[in-house]
Amino acid sequence: MAFKKSFLERFFGSKQEKNVKESMEHTTQEKSEKLTDVKEEPAVFLELPRDHALNRLYELRISESKELSAPRLCMEKEQGMSPEEIEKELKAFQAEMTTAANLRLKHAMPKEEKESEEEKKSKEENKSEEEKEQKEDFGMDALPLIYVPKDRMSAWMMVFPPVAEGRELDGEILKKALEEKKVTSGIDEKKLEELPGHPEQYFCLWRVAKGTPAVQGTDGQIEDFFSRSVERKFAVDEHDRMDYTSLNLFQTIEKGAAICRRIPPTSGVPGKDVQGRILPARDGREVTLPKGKNTEISEDGTRLLALKTGDVEFRDRAFHVKSLLEIAGNVDYSTGNIDYKGEVHIHGNVSSGFSVRAEGNIVVDGVVASGNVEAGGDLIVAKGIVGGGDAMIRTDHDLYTKYLENSTVHVQGNVYADSIVNSEVYCDGNVQATSGRGVLVGGKVRASHKVSAKTIGSKAESATMIFLGGRPCVEFEIESLEENTQLLVKQLEKLECRPDSPSKVQRMEEFQRDLLEKQAKLEQLKEQMAAIEESEDPVKCKVECDTAYPGMLLSIGEVNFRLKQETWKCVAKLVDGEIRLV
Repeated sequence: MAFKKSFLERFFGSKQEKNVKESMEHTTQEKSEKLTDVKEEPAVFLELPRDHALNRLYELRISESKELSAPRLCMEKEQGMSPEEIEKELKAFQAEMTTAANLRLKHAMPKEEKESEEEKKSKEENKSEEEKEQKEDFGMDALPLIYVPKDRMSAWMMVFPPVAEGRELDGEILKKALEEKKVTSGIDEKKLEELPGHPEQYFCLWRVAKGTPAVQGTDGQIEDFFSRSVERKFAVDEHDRMDYTSLNLFQTIEKGAAICRRIPPTSGVPGKDVQGRILPARDGREVTLPKGKNTEISEDGTRLLALKTGDVEFRDRAFHVKSLLEIAGNVDYSTGNIDYKGEVHIHGNVSSGFSVRAEGNIVVDGVVASGNVEAGGDLIVAKGIVGGGDAMIRTDHDLYTKYLENSTVHVQGNVYADSIVNSEVYCDGNVQATSGRGVLVGGKVRASHKVSAKTIGSKAESATMIFLGGRPCVEFEIESLEENTQLLVKQLEKLECRPDSPSKVQRMEEFQRDLLEKQAKLEQLKEQMAAIEESEDPVKCKVECDTAYPGMLLSIGEVNFRLKQETWKCVAKLVDGEIRLV
């Protein structure tokens, strides 16, 4: 025991053995200053048994310095690594560290604890040789243990303290240890500079190098401006009420607009592990634009454009533009309202309360029942239009229908029907009801030039009013705009009387903007109407029919005429300032 005490004094200096325990307790409680670039990241710790060689080496070393920090063996969580994977790396490190610690402890412990009795007797005979051997054993420099995981993307270091007169840790020792392990890339130079002389330079595990992972190139992508699968989505009005007639099932697009765009792939960036090996990276793959019918790729190759105005749909792994929208059944709750840029063909009916709008022609194989239909081209209704007094039909060209009942129509072209009953007709062309029954009875018919039918009126002398001349659709729009502008002026006057507030200012700006737009359009229409009145000759206006019944009221310009008796094969027109039957 005396020899062991003498050994400790030679190995660590003149410290008392009782100071070892006190120093260990003090060091365990003490929070040593961390290196400046160490982040407080979640970590996985390696727990060692009390009698492990590392702890025994620490106990020997602690008797020399109370400032020594307790062993801390942990690895911060690497990006993309699970705690289980980190534990596996710690186990691999533990195997290497245990081998090195056992070897180091073997040389650090006194000879009398390591050798048998026979060896002790032999040693007494060769005492001078033994002393020389001990002296050599005690002179051990600080030893960095470098651990490089299998993926070589990091290098971890734990330093054993020097023995006796061995050299303390310095930069040269660290550099040599890294060179032996071939760690040349991603070295944390700042940490290596701060580590020598730091309280945690020994018995603590540090990451001293970190590789640069390869960045794989991203594949090209397609950014869609239109949905590939259209879902039912009900519109909500200003009162937060669901509009079940608006399903938004169709995606309309203008000619030349972009359907989608191609995002090019990126090139991969090679990485490098801590031993300088280059890690290859894959470049992203190109992607092709899903070109379908009525589409084209832009000149720069980045966008898919519509060749026509129509409906966008995605099928067979490509975008297509349909210039004709076909509805297999009725326009009802299954389809919602239709608002389309191209042409529409409805194989069923337009149900009451629903609307159809299209910039092209609209063909309805069935009936329009109290629905609103607006066509930018011709409107063809195979079976007829039945309105409960509230149906509104508009077309920029001609209207073809079997019958027209209790409806209001605005036609900028001509009207062709088998019968027109109790309807309001505004037609900037001619109204013709000469096929089938050829009946025009009740309601009001306004046409620019001509009204012809087989029968006008009825035996019951139903009031049937016909107005010829001008542009009825334009006149109706002028009247509507005048009413709207007057209403806006009154609303502005009421709004000005209210107390000032941000909402008042906002609403006044909206009303004023709307008023200016309507006034500008009104002036334009009035100029257009004035030019029409100058160029038109009311003498060319006329009514033709096979049979006309009393109750027919005819106006051509400012001249009025009432039929008082049944008339056959008549033509009514303006002659010498009067309407005459010829």
